[in-house]
Amino acid sequence: MKFIKSPKFVYFAFIWHGFFLALTVSMLDLNTVFPALVTTLTSSKVIFAAFYSIMLGVPMIFNVVFGHYLRNKPYKKKYLLLGIYLRSSAFLGMAYFTYYFSTNNPTLTIISFFFFVSLFSISAGFAGLSYTDIIAKTLNREKRLKLYTLKQFFGGSAAFIGGLLIAQIFSMSISYPTNYAISLLIGFGGLIIASLGFILLPEPSSITTQNKESLLSFIKRIPSILRKDESFKSFIIVENLSGFSIMILPFYMVFAKETFNIDDSFIGKYLIVLTVGTIFSNVVWGVLSSKLNAKAIMRICIIIGGLNPLLAIYLGTTSPEYFAIIFFILGFMISGRRIGFEPYLLDIIPKTERVEYLGIRGSLNILKIILPLVGAVIINYFGFNVTFVLVTIMMGIAVYLLGKISDKQMVDLC
Repeated sequence: MKFIKSPKFVYFAFIWHGFFLALTVSMLDLNTVFPALVTTLTSSKVIFAAFYSIMLGVPMIFNVVFGHYLRNKPYKKKYLLLGIYLRSSAFLGMAYFTYYFSTNNPTLTIISFFFFVSLFSISAGFAGLSYTDIIAKTLNREKRLKLYTLKQFFGGSAAFIGGLLIAQIFSMSISYPTNYAISLLIGFGGLIIASLGFILLPEPSSITTQNKESLLSFIKRIPSILRKDESFKSFIIVENLSGFSIMILPFYMVFAKETFNIDDSFIGKYLIVLTVGTIFSNVVWGVLSSKLNAKAIMRICIIIGGLNPLLAIYLGTTSPEYFAIIFFILGFMISGRRIGFEPYLLDIIPKTERVEYLGIRGSLNILKIILPLVGAVIINYFGFNVTFVLVTIMMGIAVYLLGKISDKQMVDLC
C-alpha cells in the first residue's frame, strides 16, 4: 500500500493511462484513419467536417456545465472513470455499425456515427476536466511539466505500436469493412485497459468553496472573470487562434488522397511517420522543457503549426512519399500542444477556482466548433492552397498575441 501512495505510483498511473490511451487513439487517428473511414461512407466534405466540429467542439460547449457541476466535488476520480467507460462504449458502437451496415447502408452508419462521436466527445469533456484537476492537485508545477513530457514519450511509443497495427491491418488481406471494425474494437479494449491505471490511484481532496451559485449566475459572471484576469483572457484568444492549425489536421489526409490518388495502404504509413515524429519530438521537447517554460514551448508549437501548411502546398507538387514529411511535423506539433498548452494554463489560473476556469476555457474555445466546417467551405470554394495560407496568417497573429502576455503576469498569477 505504501507504493500505491508514493509519487512513483502516481507517475505510473498516469503513464499507464497515457500509453494505452495513445494506442487507442491510433485506432481512430483523427488525421489518418478516421478521415479515410468517413470518406468511404460519404464524399461530402461538409459532413466530414461536421464530425470534427462535434469531436472537437462538443466538449467545449458542455465544459462550463461540467466545470460548474464538478467544482464542489472534492473527489473526481469516479467521474474520470465514467468518462473513460462511456468513450470505450462509443468505440464499440462504431465498430458494430461499421461492420454490419457500412457496406449496405452507409447512410445509417453515418447517422450512428453522429451519435457515437457525440457520446465520445461529451464523455471526453467530462473526463478531461477531472483528469486535469487530479494532475494539478497531485503534482506541483515542475513535476507536472515532467509528467507531461514523460507521458508524451510513452504515449508516442504506444502510438508507434498502434501505427504498426494499423499498417498491418490495412496491408493484410482483411477486406473492408472488417479492417476498420477490428481497429475500432482494439480501441474499445485499449480504453478499458487504460482505465486500470486510475482504479488504485489515491486522489487528494480538492480545495472547494461549497459555492451554491447557480449555473446561470456563474455564466453571467464569466465576462467579469475575463476582464479581471488579463492573462487568462489572452490565453483564451491565443488558443482559439491556434485552433486554425487544428482545423486543417484531418484535411491533410484528404488533400493527399485527392492530390496523389493514394490507396488505404498509406493510412498506416502516414500514421507510422506521424508517431515517429511524435516520439522523436518528445526527446526534443524533453530537452526544451528543462530549459524553457511552458509559454516558450507554446510559441514554438504555434510557429510549427503555421509553417506546416506552406510546406504542404509545396510537397503537394512532389510525391506521396515526400508528403509524409507533413505527418512527421504534425507529430511535433501535436506533442508540443500537449506539453505546452495545458501546463501553461495550470500555471496561470487560481487553484481555488481551477475547475471553473478549465470549464470556461473549454467552452470559450468556440472556434474549434466552427472551424472544421469553415475549413470545408473554404476548401470547397477556394481550394486547399488558399485555406493553408489563411491558417499560416492566423497562426502568425497567435504568436504575436502570445508575446503580449508578460512573464510578470504569469508570476503574479501562479
